[in-house]
Amino acid sequence: MKNKKERVYYYRDELNDDFAENNIKTKPLSERYIFTDDSFFGRVGEFVVYRIIAQPLVTAFIKLVWLQRFKNRRVMKELKGGAFIYANHTGDVIDAFIPNFVCYRKHNHIIVGPDAMSIKGLNGLLRMLGAIPIGSSVKQMGQMMECIDRRISEGRLVTIYPEAHIWPYYTRIRPFPAASFRYPCKSGTPVYTMTTCYKKRAVGKLPKAVTCVDGPFFPKEELPIKQRMQALRDECYAAMCRRAEEESDYEYVKYVKLPEEKE
Repeated sequence: MKNKKERVYYYRDELNDDFAENNIKTKPLSERYIFTDDSFFGRVGEFVVYRIIAQPLVTAFIKLVWLQRFKNRRVMKELKGGAFIYANHTGDVIDAFIPNFVCYRKHNHIIVGPDAMSIKGLNGLLRMLGAIPIGSSVKQMGQMMECIDRRISEGRLVTIYPEAHIWPYYTRIRPFPAASFRYPCKSGTPVYTMTTCYKKRAVGKLPKAVTCVDGPFFPKEELPIKQRMQALRDECYAAMCRRAEEESDYEYVKYVKLPEEKE
């Protein structure tokens, strides 16, 4: 629930409440959806759309319009192969742009929910821009996993928003489960965190966004898979909470927790 005039959001469930307000009617992913188009035309189309069209336009928007700033990106300079990025989800379209600047030289993919893939006619374009949708069936979940493994083996980045739901301009880190950490834990792939924080501008009411990068974090191979996932999740969560505490100093939107409803 939102009070637009006072910029206040009221919530009860940090894990499931969503404030995206995109008014998209979600629908299952088409059974004919192609997760990985490795044909000649598919590869050429991806390069043209991602590198020649989208990246320059997004660069101009991020730097000149949105005035996004980054901190500690140097930790990814030594990265040779693929990696996973885990980030807090505090923006709508902007969260699809930001990961591309964490390591500019690498192609970035983002795990997306059904909302993104429910816009008619855009599935192919979104794939070329880096979207990897969550499958709607057991078969598609397997295809999604194969796509993720393929992209990591190609030395690319895969970004995951473990909070799942959008809370605009939220200045803390919401608790999230360890389930999405199965991907790096099964493959032994390094993980980085990307924490977007908000600061007061010298002029104007909109906050200044600063995205901080930390890592790498590695799965503890000596642990069983479930404990490995939880340990990696806890390490990433702690790093993101620390950044949010250190860097965010402006609450542009206030979040108020409502009392639990009586049965």
